[in-house]
Amino acid sequence: MVRAVLDAEIEVERPGEVECRRVYDGSPERFRTPSLTQASHILCAPKGEDEAAWEAAHAAAMGAIAELADHPHRFAELARDLSDCPSKGVGGSLGQLSPGDLAAEVEAGLDRLQDGETASEPVRSRFGWHVLRLERRIEGRQLPFEHVEPRIALHLESRAWTAAATRYVSGLAAEARERGVALSVTEDGGVARGALSLGDLLNDQSAVTARLEIWLNEADPALAAQAREIAAAAGVSLAEFVQREISGFIQGADDQGWTRLISAAQGSDDPALACVRAILKSKLTTSSKTFTLIRRH
Repeated sequence: MVRAVLDAEIEVERPGEVECRRVYDGSPERFRTPSLTQASHILCAPKGEDEAAWEAAHAAAMGAIAELADHPHRFAELARDLSDCPSKGVGGSLGQLSPGDLAAEVEAGLDRLQDGETASEPVRSRFGWHVLRLERRIEGRQLPFEHVEPRIALHLESRAWTAAATRYVSGLAAEARERGVALSVTEDGGVARGALSLGDLLNDQSAVTARLEIWLNEADPALAAQAREIAAAAGVSLAEFVQREISGFIQGADDQGWTRLISAAQGSDDPALACVRAILKSKLTTSSKTFTLIRRH
C-alpha cells in the first residue's frame, strides 16, 4: 500500500540524452569493461602450521623457479607434479581472472609481471607459496555511450525517484507534527475507535463516563483540572459535571449560543473538545490577582 501511494503521488521525468551524456563524460572510468588476466601458478602449501613447514614450502617453490629458469616450457608439467592446488589438473592454469578473484597478494604479484613472464620470487598468501606466471593481460576497454545510456538513465531516474519520495514522506511527517492527531481513549487507556462526539458526552453509560474523564485528562489537562476543581466544590465527579453542563446548554441555549458553539467547532482538529471548552468557558474562571492599595496620610 505504501508503494502504491508513492507510485500515485510521485512523478519524475525520465532523464534525456543530455543528462546521461553529462554523467558519461564526467566519469568515463565507470564505463569500462574490467581488465582480464590469464595466469597460472604452482602452489606449494606448508605441510603444517609451524615455521619449519613454511620454510620447506618456500624451498620447494624456489626449486620450481630455478627449474623454470632453465626450462620455462615445463611450467604445466611442474604444476601437475608439485602444485597443491586443484588447478594442477590443467597445468596450473587459473583461467581468465577479474579484479578481486584472487588473494590480494597474488594479484599484486601478477601486476608486476609482463605477458609470458614467470616471477623470479614466490608470493606468500594464507594458502602457501605461489609460483606465478602471467600468460597475458587483456586491458579493459571503454564502452560506447549508446551501449550504457539505458543504464545511466535508469540510475538517474531511480535516484530522482528516491529523492522525490524522501521529500514527499518528509513533508507528510512535518505536516503530521504540525497538525497533530486527535485520538480518544477507552476506560482502560487504549485508543478508541472513532472520536468522541457531543452525543457520546451526553450518554450516561458508565463506560462512556469513564472514557470522558480519561479523554479530557489527555486532551486538555488544564481544562480538566479547572473543571475538576469546580466539580469537587459541587460534590460531583468531573464526568458528571461536564455532562450536566452540556445538557444544560442544549436545553437552554439560544441562537447566539449555538452560533458560538458551531464557530468553536469549525476547523478544530477535535470538535468535541472545542465544544466542551466553549460550553464550560462561562463556568471556568481564572483566579484574579489581588492588589493592596496603600494610602499615605
